[in-house]
Amino acid sequence: MKIPDHFEPSSHAVKDATGARSLLRRVAAAEHRLTPAETMSLIEHASTDELFSAANEMRERLHPEGVVTYVIDRNINYSNICTSVCAFCAFYRKPGDSEGYVHSTEEILDKVAETIELGGSGCLMQGGLHPDLPLEWYTDLLLEIGARFPEFYLHCFSPTEIHGLTQVTGKSSEEILSALKAAGLRSIPGGGGEILVDAIRKRRRSSCSTDEWLDISATAHRVGLPTTATMMIGLGEEPWMRAEHLDRLRQVQDTTHGFISFIPWTFQPDNTPLGRAIKERVPAEEYLRWHAMSRLVLDNIPNQQVSWLTVGLEAGKLGLQSGANDIGSIMIEENVISAAGANHTATEKMLKGAILEAGFTPGLRNGGYHRLPDRPIPEAAERSPSESAASPR
Repeated sequence: MKIPDHFEPSSHAVKDATGARSLLRRVAAAEHRLTPAETMSLIEHASTDELFSAANEMRERLHPEGVVTYVIDRNINYSNICTSVCAFCAFYRKPGDSEGYVHSTEEILDKVAETIELGGSGCLMQGGLHPDLPLEWYTDLLLEIGARFPEFYLHCFSPTEIHGLTQVTGKSSEEILSALKAAGLRSIPGGGGEILVDAIRKRRRSSCSTDEWLDISATAHRVGLPTTATMMIGLGEEPWMRAEHLDRLRQVQDTTHGFISFIPWTFQPDNTPLGRAIKERVPAEEYLRWHAMSRLVLDNIPNQQVSWLTVGLEAGKLGLQSGANDIGSIMIEENVISAAGANHTATEKMLKGAILEAGFTPGLRNGGYHRLPDRPIPEAAERSPSESAASPR
């Protein structure tokens, strides 16, 4: 498709390595904000070392203490039943499928208890777009977790799930988000962001549009729920779509200031319909260049996480040296990305070791990016995630 007019190179867009170097210095020093056209020209002309260096400089300006944070939590996928048929997903099952499940409240409470036993402070809870679960199912679940485990941090239900709930319940996203917050929800994950350009979202059968995803995120911010933002690259999108994605996020953040972190990651093709056409994963260097570029464009989002789960710990360490101040979670349990072929695992000791090897000080946090007191690693937590995680059902 035709590139939007605002991507047409202007007289100010760089045309060679010298121009890229000059522009990177200005951006890293917070003297200039990148336009979409400039983002594209930097991806084309900037050397990897200079791009990494500029992103690292911005990270140092935002986080001068030299701490890289991590979190001990669990991905609880309460259901895999989903009415959407996203081409990049290997996790969902259609309603009526014999492999579909909905975890009971007691099963979820057992997972929460085990997470706490392993040193975890909270969970990221997401599921499919279930056509039959009423809003009360979600609010009752949050209330029960809060009553049983009042300190447990609940980072749950992506904008895509909220959009699905508007269709199931007939309520507005603001009504749904307010009810979830009242029941104990603390923040919202950025799942379903993929690439925020409708041309690629329609081709990949994403279940909500760019504007719907961004509007729900902004509504969450207005009702007092911070959110994270994501970008999944490798869907067959054109490079300008990645730059557009970043620009749209920055525009919302300028208004709401509610995105607390940005997490770019790579499409995992195994066992997905799209994987039959796109068999190759995004190379580590390409991921890391866009990871660094993201840090430079998103100057108003305070935290950036490197996705060791999809690119591995070695590339993750490079990400810490090229813009990231967070390495994410040990993933006590993760079912969605692993179903599509992500097979990297880590213990808390491994994550802390990677942070130290990259030249930083490890710092424990919760799902809302609030620092927690550092503590000795519990013996139980040194079991591998595969040993400690309950099997998906």
